[in-house]
Amino acid sequence: MKALLLIDIQNDFLPGGNLAVPEGDAVIPIANKLQDKFDLVVATQDWHPSGHQSFASQHPGGKPFDLIDLHGLEQVLWPDHCIQGSAGAEFSPGLNMDKVEAIFRKGTNPQIDSYSGFYDNGHRKSTGLTDYLKGRGVREVYLAGLAADFCVFFSAKDALQEGFETYLIEDATRAISGEGFEKAKKELTDKGGKIISSF
Repeated sequence: MKALLLIDIQNDFLPGGNLAVPEGDAVIPIANKLQDKFDLVVATQDWHPSGHQSFASQHPGGKPFDLIDLHGLEQVLWPDHCIQGSAGAEFSPGLNMDKVEAIFRKGTNPQIDSYSGFYDNGHRKSTGLTDYLKGRGVREVYLAGLAADFCVFFSAKDALQEGFETYLIEDATRAISGEGFEKAKKELTDKGGKIISSF
């Protein structure tokens, strides 16, 4: 069975949001159209407690996009975003959620970030997404959403590691950095992932 994973299509990652991905809203109509082609649609949701350690505001002198060591892991410092219960953490009102059967929240531990929908960045704790998909008989996963070079990329990488045939739908995602996305695509294809278009 095939599953569509909608990664973090939340207000804070859209134009006007605290961590807006350039042209992030362009993925919404494609994500909506894609859903009819899948038996199973699930979504991930960045869901940070306020004061999350990945926020630049928690590090005196730290600026957004600085790189630091956070408990032994390299960490990009981000603007405060997707805070639990905030409007920024909500899914875009333009995203059709009718077919979404489950939502997997991530980034809930204030000590560690979680780009992937499957694990935190240290692979210390699973979100349960692997077991859910395998329990439903899913063999192929297709990824859409934001941002291509971070949460979509890390989710795709973990999907490959978990044994799923993995497809990143390039026109259904947007990146923070074009250069970062090119590197991400190469790493995914080197690991056996496929980059496809929705057309």
